[in-house]
Amino acid sequence: MSADAGPAPEPAPALRIGNASGFYGDRFDALREMLTGGPLDVLTGDYLAELTMLILGRSRLKDPQKGYATTFLRQLEEGLGLAHERGVKIVTNAGGLNPAGLADAVRKLAATIGVPVRVAHVEGDSLPVPDGFLTANAYLGGSGIAACLRAGADVVVTGRVTDAALVTGPAAAHFGWGPEDLDALAGAVVAGHVLECGTQATGGNYAFFGEHDARSLRRPGFPLAEIHGDGSSVITKHDGTGGVVDLATVTAQLLYETGGARYAGPDVTARLDTATLTPDGPDRIRIDGVRGEAPPPTLKAGLTRLGGWRNEVVFVLTGLDIEAKAALVKEQFADALERGGGRPPAEVRWELARTDHADADTEERASALLRLVVRDQDAEAVGRAVSGAAVELALGSYPGFHVTAPPGKGAPYGVFEAIHVPAGDVEHTAVLPDGTRQVMQSPTRTEELADVDEPPLPAPYPSG
Repeated sequence: MSADAGPAPEPAPALRIGNASGFYGDRFDALREMLTGGPLDVLTGDYLAELTMLILGRSRLKDPQKGYATTFLRQLEEGLGLAHERGVKIVTNAGGLNPAGLADAVRKLAATIGVPVRVAHVEGDSLPVPDGFLTANAYLGGSGIAACLRAGADVVVTGRVTDAALVTGPAAAHFGWGPEDLDALAGAVVAGHVLECGTQATGGNYAFFGEHDARSLRRPGFPLAEIHGDGSSVITKHDGTGGVVDLATVTAQLLYETGGARYAGPDVTARLDTATLTPDGPDRIRIDGVRGEAPPPTLKAGLTRLGGWRNEVVFVLTGLDIEAKAALVKEQFADALERGGGRPPAEVRWELARTDHADADTEERASALLRLVVRDQDAEAVGRAVSGAAVELALGSYPGFHVTAPPGKGAPYGVFEAIHVPAGDVEHTAVLPDGTRQVMQSPTRTEELADVDEPPLPAPYPSG
C-alpha cells in the first residue's frame, strides 16, 4: 500500500432479514415478536405450502375477491404500524392466488389505521388451468420483489414464488446484484432456504432435540439471516428468544426438501455441496463459499385438483383379543355395506394401531385404534352410507364397541402435481407502488440440470 493511501473502506453493513411464518397457520404473534424483538431491515412471511394453493383455490370459488392468506391481514393490524416505526420492509407470498387483491386490502388497512405505506405486488405466476384442475401456478424468482423494493415499496405482496425468493429479492435490491451475480444469489438462496420454514432452523422438528435443554425448545424464536454483499450470511435469532441455532439445526434445515447437490431455482442453481457452515458465536452460524450456476431454462409449476372424497371411522378396541375384535368388525362392516345395496367405495383401507398396553391402569391405555379410511370420486359412496354402516354395528359387534366420533359426511381431499414450463412463457411482472407494471426478463443464460458426481465416502468411524 502506498504511503498516501487512505484507510480501507468499511464493509457494507449486513442486511438483516427475518422470517415470521413458515406456513399458513404458523404462530400468529410471530410477526409482532420479530418486529419488537431486535433490529431488522426486512421481515418475510412464507404462507404457501403446495396444498395451501388448493385451500386458497376453494376459498376463491366461494368469493372471487379472496384467494389470499387472510391471517396476514389480521397480523398487520398491529404489525404494519410497528414495521413503519422501525423502518422494516415486509415481503410475503401471502397473496396466494390473488396478490393484487391482498395488496389492495393492505392499502385499505393502512388508510384505516393511519399508517403511510407504499404497497407493491408481484404477479404473473398464474398459468392457464388445465381441465380437471383448480389452480396452476409457476414458481417465480426474486427479481420482481427486487424491482418493487427498488421502486420504494414498504410492503411487497407476491403470489407463488419460490420460498427462497422472499430473501433473494430483498438482498438483490439492497446490494445491487444482477442476474450474473450467481454466487451471491446462490448464497442468498441458501440463506432463504434456511429461513423459509421458520422455527425448523431454531430447534423445531429437530431429530436430536433431546440434546438440548427442553425449556429452551418450549417456544423457539424465529430465525433471521445477516446477509452480506458477497452472498455469505450468518443465521441467528433475536437475543433472548427460545430455541437454538447451531451447526446441527441449520444443517438439518439446509438439507430439508433437497434432492441433490444442485438446488435449482428461477434465478440461480445453488451448489449445496459448496456451502461451508462454521460457528460464529452463540446461536450464530456462518454460511459462505456457496457457488452459483445458471438456472435451468424451465420453471417448476404446481397444479392442484380435488382428488375425490374421503371419509374415516376410528374404532376403539379395548382389552383382550384385539386382533380377533379387529377381524370381526372388518367382516361385519363389509357385510353391512353389501346389504346396503350401494357399491363399495373405490378404496377401502384398514389400519390397526396397537396403542394398547397390558395391565393398563386406564381404559385409554388399554385400547387400540382400528382406523377405516375410504376414498371415492363420488361423495355419496363415502358419506353416511359408510359412517352409518359402521355405527349401526354398535350393539352387535365386539364387546366394548365405540368409535372416536359420530357418523359424518365425506370431505374432499386434494392432490398436488408438479410440471415444468419454459421460463420465457411466464410473464413475471412487478406492479410498482405507483401502479407501473414492469415485466421481468427471463435469464439469458441457462443450464440444463445434471447430477453431480458422487464424492468419495469418508472413512468409517472406528468400531465401538
